[in-house]
Amino acid sequence: MNHISGTNQIGNIRTEPMTISHLEDVYEIEMSSFSIPWDRDDFVKELNENDKAIYVVAFFDDKVVGYGGMWHIVNEGHITNIAVLEQYRKNKIGTAILSRMIQIADEKEMIGITLEVRVGNESAMKLYSKFGFKAEGLRKNYYADTKEDAVIMWKDLMRCEKQS
Repeated sequence: MNHISGTNQIGNIRTEPMTISHLEDVYEIEMSSFSIPWDRDDFVKELNENDKAIYVVAFFDDKVVGYGGMWHIVNEGHITNIAVLEQYRKNKIGTAILSRMIQIADEKEMIGITLEVRVGNESAMKLYSKFGFKAEGLRKNYYADTKEDAVIMWKDLMRCEKQS
């Protein structure tokens, strides 16, 4: 896994790098959040074998309530998943996770971040738009369970150098 360090704290929400010790909590979140969830082995491989993987977990009052994953490919980030336990949604936890992932992308000097989101997931698209992600394309029939399309979203992180 791609190394990240440190924790971030926003109010009662703390984010930190995901480790194997978080696996049971993350798996519970995964199972309750997605119709085609990843299995435990997928997360173990991401954490132990994928040197492009960056994962964070979010704590609310010391309970793991969300997580996010991103791959660092060449000079771009690709968000693989963000999920929050249903009973903790609308508490800015997704915002904290996405904010931390953007911060990591900045620290690693990525030029941008991309992701796919279900066309029907308006709350996620609203969150991503709030952070400057823009719809750039469509993947037809992307989701195997429903054949739902995915919106491809992109956030540019390029910095304009000031001319002297």
